[in-house]
Amino acid sequence: MELREELPADRRAVRDVHMRAFGDHGLVVADLVDTLRTTVTPGDGLSLVAEEDGRIAGHVMFTRSLLDAPRRLVEVQVLSPLAVLPAFQRRGVGTALVRRGVAALAERGVPLVFLEGDPGYYARHGFVPGGGLGFRKPSLRIPDGAFQVLALPDHQPWMTGTLVYSEPFWRHDAVGLRETDTE
Repeated sequence: MELREELPADRRAVRDVHMRAFGDHGLVVADLVDTLRTTVTPGDGLSLVAEEDGRIAGHVMFTRSLLDAPRRLVEVQVLSPLAVLPAFQRRGVGTALVRRGVAALAERGVPLVFLEGDPGYYARHGFVPGGGLGFRKPSLRIPDGAFQVLALPDHQPWMTGTLVYSEPFWRHDAVGLRETDTE
């Protein structure tokens, strides 16, 4: 398996990965990726793919958001989304993508990485619930356990506060959980 930065030629395959991995929510996630991609620039954000036998098997994206800390705004990264084709799940593809991305961000001096996700999965990568460390989630629709953070070496103790998602997350209504209409 090869891990590398996403190339323009990968866009259709990356979209397919998210459509297939996220089922009913695939379209929202794929559209979010298409919008977030425009915010990823060299040195700011990261879009990685896992390629196996010439096929894109997984994708992860890290994008800039802000932490509203008491001293000042702090640039942080949000891991979202992470997707692996169903045929390649439970084979370490997602783990490899997360580890490679986090290592690259640590080298760039990023202090914190936030996400919304399964605590059981992301705890293996060092993520912990953000609420217990003085971080506030950007929406009440995010379950407490799903709001997670990973502090990297450049994190300072004063860097606490409220995560402020970048605008595309709000535009695509990709923050937290929505109630389902049962009527």
